Amino acid sequence: MGKRKVMVVDDEENFLKIVKLNLEESGQYEVLTLPNAKNIISEMHRFRPDVLLLDLLMPSEGGIEVCEELNNDALGSKTPIIIVSGLDKEQDKLKAYKLGVVEYLTKPIDLKTMMNVIEKVLRKI
Repeated sequence: MGKRKVMVVDDEENFLKIVKLNLEESGQYEVLTLPNAKNIISEMHRFRPDVLLLDLLMPSEGGIEVCEELNNDALGSKTPIIIVSGLDKEQDKLKAYKLGVVEYLTKPIDLKTMMNVIEKVLRKI
């Protein structure tokens, strides 16, 4: 099997760089990073990710709105979503899980934990 594709959408540039570097260094992943969710549907159809890491709070469009948008798209609704957030609010988690999010990680995230969660999600698909 080839490399698994991971799309990461987050407005924190350093987070994007660190995640991309670590996932690609493992040799198991091809990673596309986006600083916002502006063109997420077209980017998903172009890149065809196996899993999406999505920031909950971004200036233009937050993770909840993006999940709702993806649920109305054939490819987006089938792509497992892992929410990444600096907040650990129960109401946000509940909203996310109701929209089909498969995991919810709170920043700061230990890279090993994040990679284990990605692997766990990918084993289920």
